[in-house]
Amino acid sequence: MVRSSFPHTRLRRNRFDDATRRLVSETHLHVDNLIWPIFICEGEQQRQKVKAMPGVERVSLDLLVEHVRPAVELGIPAVALFPVTPLEKRSETGEEALNPDNLMCRAARVLKTAYPHLALVGDVALDPYTSHGHDGLIKDGHILNDESVDVLRHQALNQAKAGIDIIAPSDMMDGRVKAIRSILDEHDFHTTRIMAYAAKYASAFYGPFRDALGSNALLNGDKKSYQMDPANSDEALREVAMDLAEGADMVMVKPGMPYLDIIRRVRDTFSVPTFAYQVSGEYSMIMAAIENGWLEREKTILESLIAFRRAGCHGILTYLAVEAARLLRGR
Repeated sequence: MVRSSFPHTRLRRNRFDDATRRLVSETHLHVDNLIWPIFICEGEQQRQKVKAMPGVERVSLDLLVEHVRPAVELGIPAVALFPVTPLEKRSETGEEALNPDNLMCRAARVLKTAYPHLALVGDVALDPYTSHGHDGLIKDGHILNDESVDVLRHQALNQAKAGIDIIAPSDMMDGRVKAIRSILDEHDFHTTRIMAYAAKYASAFYGPFRDALGSNALLNGDKKSYQMDPANSDEALREVAMDLAEGADMVMVKPGMPYLDIIRRVRDTFSVPTFAYQVSGEYSMIMAAIENGWLEREKTILESLIAFRRAGCHGILTYLAVEAARLLRGR
């Protein structure tokens, strides 16, 4: 650290004009850092607004290609797919997750045909498919780990066969990354990547997302027996280490902004591709403040995202991806 001696040293000199500020900027946000989460639904000509997430829609497959076109044209490298499974297709054991013609798989095939070079991220967990809204199987009120992992690995294979490029297990069951890597390799999906939700916290910030998927009303109890305690930091490093040892190619911290300290620790400790999810609650808070005139839209969006880069993220899953990309491209 260089010792400063005022007035010989004046740090404000490097803030004097725009050109100098740009030259000395330590952190940069690019379109390449963005992943756009998308909600998909059954039906035709469906654009269903998500009440708790202003500007976010559930989109049916016949509109999906056009819906995603702006992201492709702006150069966003990946989208993450989240299916809204109808109640009649949900069950205690979530077997719809293994259906090769489920909504996720059909969406993957549609997008791969239209945009072969767009990377598709597939959420692997059972909560979109279970009638109880949990990420795994239940017996006597308890979430079963190993039995859930057996279903999850077949769910991952199902998605890979449909064209999903990056498998993203978000369930937080122990050992699921190893099981998924093994079954993918056994079926010659050696290049299918795994982006593990390695440190996923039992957060209050997921509410609008669960509403978007129709899971909130179904959820019986909470997810504290498998998602992490928000008070814990060291435990996150153990979770990341385990997922990397089992074959994860990338790791994710979720939620994002309330856990920037965790992101920084993960990046510093492991020096691996590190991602974060700016989750629905974060998005909704920002949008509510913007719509009420309390925050300036463009500056707030970009500042919220560059915080992730400064903390060490390679990429950010954000519902603001398309708008941020337009701002970054100057469109």
